[in-house]
Amino acid sequence: MTLLILGLAAFLGIHSTRIFAEGFRSAQVAKLGLNGWKAVHSIVSIAGFVLIVYGYAAARITPEAVWVPPLWTKHVAVLLTVPAFILLAAAYVPGTRIKRAVGHPMVVAVKVWAFAHLLANGALADVVLFGSFLAWAILDYASACRRDRAAGIEYVTGPITRDLTAVVFGLAAWTAFAFWLHLWLIGVRPFGG
Repeated sequence: MTLLILGLAAFLGIHSTRIFAEGFRSAQVAKLGLNGWKAVHSIVSIAGFVLIVYGYAAARITPEAVWVPPLWTKHVAVLLTVPAFILLAAAYVPGTRIKRAVGHPMVVAVKVWAFAHLLANGALADVVLFGSFLAWAILDYASACRRDRAAGIEYVTGPITRDLTAVVFGLAAWTAFAFWLHLWLIGVRPFGG
């Protein structure tokens, strides 16, 4: 569990500088340059992610139950991940109505993903992992929306084909992950059996 917590602290900590330490971030950008800051950000993120993966895997060997989720929560989690993947795709397709509606679709995708996994998993490591990501996403979304309002940012939309592109790519990614990649990468089959 220690590795998991250290990984979350590193990964979510570096991703929280705009929430809690904008001055520190600005000073680092001024000192290192934008690319230098991005390099530091990437290195800390990768190290944190590796610790999360190893820490979570180690904690799953001897799980400590916090609660036992009913079977229906797994079905709800699978359904909730569909919009999460579409939102994630919309973050990379410029000019979608989805982005205009939610502002920060990747952060909303993380919120939905984390909430879905909290519903369906009741071990302590799950609560720590997904609860941390959910808390971070809630704070980050509020912070990002405040920055947008302060800067007067309005997201413009392009043709509806951009939204259709996000939906198609999101559904394709969800299908690949739900039916093949989740088992291969995580060791759990979302649909059981």
